[in-house]
Amino acid sequence: MAQIIVHPKTALVDEPLHIRVTGLLPSQLVMLQASLTDEKGQLFLSQVFYKADKNGEIDLEHAGAIGGDYVGIHPMGLLWSLKPKKILSRLLKRDVINSPFLVHLDVYDFIQFFTSSPDSLMASETVERWYSAPGVQRIQIKEGQVRGALFLPPGEGPFPGVIDLFGGVGGLIEFRASLLASRGFAALALAYFAYDDLPKELDVVDIEYFEEAADILLRHPKVLGPSIGVVSVSRGAQIGVAMAIFLKQVAATVSINGPFLTDTIMIKYKNESFYSLPSPERIRTNELGILTCYSALGNPQEEANQHAFLPVERAQGHFLFIVGEKDYNVNSKPNAEQAMEQLRRHGKNNGTLLSYPGAGHLIEPPYSPLCVASWNPFIPRPVWWGGELIPHAEAQEHSWKEILKFLRHHLTPTSISKL
Repeated sequence: MAQIIVHPKTALVDEPLHIRVTGLLPSQLVMLQASLTDEKGQLFLSQVFYKADKNGEIDLEHAGAIGGDYVGIHPMGLLWSLKPKKILSRLLKRDVINSPFLVHLDVYDFIQFFTSSPDSLMASETVERWYSAPGVQRIQIKEGQVRGALFLPPGEGPFPGVIDLFGGVGGLIEFRASLLASRGFAALALAYFAYDDLPKELDVVDIEYFEEAADILLRHPKVLGPSIGVVSVSRGAQIGVAMAIFLKQVAATVSINGPFLTDTIMIKYKNESFYSLPSPERIRTNELGILTCYSALGNPQEEANQHAFLPVERAQGHFLFIVGEKDYNVNSKPNAEQAMEQLRRHGKNNGTLLSYPGAGHLIEPPYSPLCVASWNPFIPRPVWWGGELIPHAEAQEHSWKEILKFLRHHLTPTSISKL
């Protein structure tokens, strides 16, 4: 009798699973299917074909898929190849504390499945994928101007503090902060527009707001001072770099696919401001009617006269730039290369660049499905984020380990004392 064996059945989303199928006939062809329904009722599905070995078993750590959503040996492929049944949907966990994503794993007889036989389903199993470890605490933050959610690891602490920033979709996105707290960081998921009583649209980025958030984080008795880290993506990465430039509290900045050329959204701190006049319209629409925005600011090495580049050389902390070379939302690799060049030109070695061929814009924690395109509530057309399935999955797995290592290295008392 066929059986799906998964270990562990309950785990954090960044933990790998060991998936095996036993009780098959020797060399039997089967289809493995993973399915997940998100909190909005949207279905995500992956289907992959395998051939049992001579013992009637399939071990995903050693067996190569022979067709379907991917081919080859990919132990976690069933999860990172999940795709939405409703196109242009992004898998986004909202309640990160109280409930996991339930992933249903099914194995079907290959022949019977395609002949629509009611006996095609051979075995099923369900796994829980959590965004917060047991004991992680969520605290709503509404202090002064600052709005967000603070996630604290279990225990007395103190824990290294991190501010987590997302991009131009606005609102409050918490899944990465809760996962960071599960890995030992006091993580503040910070909203900065289109949330609660914050501005509905982003016209001006005032770094004093983010300074206030950093001070609130550092005042918490369970947060290890005197410095914090920032993890940021897209527009948030631009803000994260600006925070590192202006705020002495920021010791380590992770910047994922960020633009560092200025644009029509002003970045200001006290008496300094950075912005550019509108440039010629270069946002393009592909043949599917989806926007590709990566050419909007062009290449920073070629556009120095039209746009100011943020003075990254003024930052006292350390940078980890992460870019996907198939990012179709931000021209992120030239931006990160220009930032590294400016640091070198000023005699600084506080930057590291990780560039991933085939990765797209939305580089997220490991085993997250690739989102190639989705809707942004502030843009009338869907946005093309880019990325190729397998390279993007590999980039997510590698970069997450590097992010955690980078933050731990630079937010310990020994490393902070050297700044």
